[in-house]
Amino acid sequence: MARITASVYTSHVPAIGAALDQGKTGEPYWQKVFSGYEFSKAWLRENTPDVIFLVYNDHATAFSLEMIPTFAIGCATEFKPADEGWGPRPVPVVQGHPELAAHIAQSVIQDDFDLTIVNRMDVDHGLTVPLSLMCGQPQAWPCPVIPFAVNVVQYPAPSGRRCFNLGRAIRKAVESYDAPLKVQVWGTGGMSHQLQGPRAGLINRAFDNAFLDRLIADPAGLSQMPHIDYVREAGSEGIELVMWLIARGAMSDEFDNKAPKVAHRFYHVPASNTAVGHLILENQ
Repeated sequence: MARITASVYTSHVPAIGAALDQGKTGEPYWQKVFSGYEFSKAWLRENTPDVIFLVYNDHATAFSLEMIPTFAIGCATEFKPADEGWGPRPVPVVQGHPELAAHIAQSVIQDDFDLTIVNRMDVDHGLTVPLSLMCGQPQAWPCPVIPFAVNVVQYPAPSGRRCFNLGRAIRKAVESYDAPLKVQVWGTGGMSHQLQGPRAGLINRAFDNAFLDRLIADPAGLSQMPHIDYVREAGSEGIELVMWLIARGAMSDEFDNKAPKVAHRFYHVPASNTAVGHLILENQ
């Protein structure tokens, strides 16, 4: 049967993708950001999964204010990089895994989570920047990817509790798939940042690091945090962090009480007025 081997958590700042695409990774400002992912790239080469289930949010690219699914699963065979206003990123086309995606959709919907099934979708920096950070600039991504888009742009956004429980349902779905696949679940977005208004540029190091601590040691308790706390402490875009709870809920310790191994942890400020957080957890 399929199994989840690890979870990866990372910010998906668009300027990081631009820095990579424009060859700026060695500049002093950006070198400090990318240095935190050198271990991760080596780790992924040694722990390449068969499929990545990648949780991210669309930035009004595939979806708009005309149609806002709370949870959307990509079931297509491929997903092209989106044009976000300055042309598509020069990165490989994302190859999907429609069989596993359809199985997860069937299982999770039968578990009472309403998913929007998407059979055609371009993917923006929310998905491609995490892949670039973990994989560098390959000719092709190392494995198929199932995009899973979460609405954290237009309120009402899903609660942390619902996201955490959704992760549990995804784990159940993966483990009922009849093929020996190794699957990683990635949660992306955040950390603290605000892009507009009087608090534009807000970064809260204390909140971010406390969030990482609790994500490792007390994810169930962390899932009870109300939206207002994310907005107050981490800025209006800090709500993206609920997506990390989906990946965390899919880890084995929620079922067997064996704490995951912290393979890597990284935090850096700033990256384009944003706090960058990164974590790799391995199932024991």
